Amino acid sequence: MATNQRLHRRLLSRRAGAQLVRNTIVSTFIFAVDLALLWVLVEQTGMEKVLAAAVAFVIANSLHYLFGRWWIFRGTERKPVEGYVYFLANAGVGMVITLALFAAFVAVLPAYYLIGRVLVSVVSGLTVFVLNAVLNFRTV
Repeated sequence: MATNQRLHRRLLSRRAGAQLVRNTIVSTFIFAVDLALLWVLVEQTGMEKVLAAAVAFVIANSLHYLFGRWWIFRGTERKPVEGYVYFLANAGVGMVITLALFAAFVAVLPAYYLIGRVLVSVVSGLTVFVLNAVLNFRTV
């Protein structure tokens, strides 16, 4: 119980809030890249939508890691390669959440796949932020 309260206080700290703001700025830009890649892969190459979402997600998240080290979670003591491995593992959790929710959305409303991708990004993005802040970069 005490550990959960400490984590709760850390996640609601001013430092975590500043990181969340920086993460939101970067995530918005990276998400635009992700959506653009998704659109190109689906509309221009004919790739299947869920596979295209996975490919775009991996590329965009690799770019997100660079911004994470440089600006969002600056001051981390984790080595870059080790941090990238953790980041990809956390992104994998986000990818599972994203693809599961995205697949469900396009099964119901296939014509609105880009809207579905935007909606599921909120859930997966917040989950990955917390995982990175607490477990990877350990700056909260």
